[in-house]
Amino acid sequence: MTTGTHTNHLAQTLDLPHGRLDLPVFLPDATRGVIRAVDSHDLAVAGVSVLQMNVFHLMQHPGSSTIDALGGLHRMIGWDRPITTDSGGFQVYSLIRQDPKMGSITEQGAIFRPEGSDRKFKLTPEKSIRLQFSYGSDILFCFDDCTHVDDPPDQQAASVRRTVKWARQARAEFDRLVEEKRLDEGHRPRLFAVIQGGGLLDLRKRCTEELLEIGFDGFGYGGWPLDAQGDLLRDVFAYLRELVPPRFPIHALGVGHPANVVESFHLGYWMFDSTMPTRDARHGRLYAFAAEPERSSLAGDWFSYVYVHDKRHLKAAGPVSPFCDCLCCRTYSLGYLHHLFKIGDPLYPRLATIHNLRFMMQLMDRLRQLRK
Repeated sequence: MTTGTHTNHLAQTLDLPHGRLDLPVFLPDATRGVIRAVDSHDLAVAGVSVLQMNVFHLMQHPGSSTIDALGGLHRMIGWDRPITTDSGGFQVYSLIRQDPKMGSITEQGAIFRPEGSDRKFKLTPEKSIRLQFSYGSDILFCFDDCTHVDDPPDQQAASVRRTVKWARQARAEFDRLVEEKRLDEGHRPRLFAVIQGGGLLDLRKRCTEELLEIGFDGFGYGGWPLDAQGDLLRDVFAYLRELVPPRFPIHALGVGHPANVVESFHLGYWMFDSTMPTRDARHGRLYAFAAEPERSSLAGDWFSYVYVHDKRHLKAAGPVSPFCDCLCCRTYSLGYLHHLFKIGDPLYPRLATIHNLRFMMQLMDRLRQLRK
């Protein structure tokens, strides 16, 4: 087995109804239709080109009828660039597989009642596609049956069988909607399927081959991407990229740690999303390059964490990073951020989130340089 991919053979752009994406690209998770503490203008200024949202959460809050009444996701949040929507498969797994009292997964889909809710929700492959379509998403994901990498082989095999079955149903519903709305190639959204199989390479192969036969615009790495030690499942990632022809992009779903992003990139994954950068920002962990981003080797200790709450930053007059051009670093000192964090002022999460997102955008710029 080889452990890398010839990146120059991979597609370098992705054309979508709301614009072209230059790959690689990081998609901040605006899971419920918002990235906490920042607005669409902040995101655009930071260089964000696409957002990731989630059907599982959106169908609950604000609710699909509300999204429709507000004109779809783009109009609702004031964003004219691409939006992708995850199908909700991972969230269903997280809710039900970890607490079966919350719902059940059947051959038809999932029925669940989130904690604190008195309402049951039903999510099927067809319904997930219809909702994503109605939201105005640029990339739709097929509903999948997610597993943990350590789940036993029989569960992995059942997941693959169900995921392929649901993908076939999602494909048929997607094609029906495209035909009904008379969308041509340039105006239709793209449809991605999720490849399951856990850590079992034969199941990953079976799932990939059956999904390729159905036909999709791209694919997602399905399942938890890390092992028990928190390291990227490199061998599985590498094998999956070899199975999928290079003309198809693969989205490394849930990968957002900077080191894991770089490692996945070298394996041929050029789409990433995670809540980690924005969550870290709000909790006081900021990212900083060790050298000018455009000259960084992205090897060794190429970045570090800045813990804002550390008392040694009390009187730090310089920015979080001398190599960052974000609003935060151009305008405010690390000492001031320390002060805002300590007093709990809402300005802190805005500035910190802008900074970490700008770091991820600078990282994408550097990876685009390296892809050539």
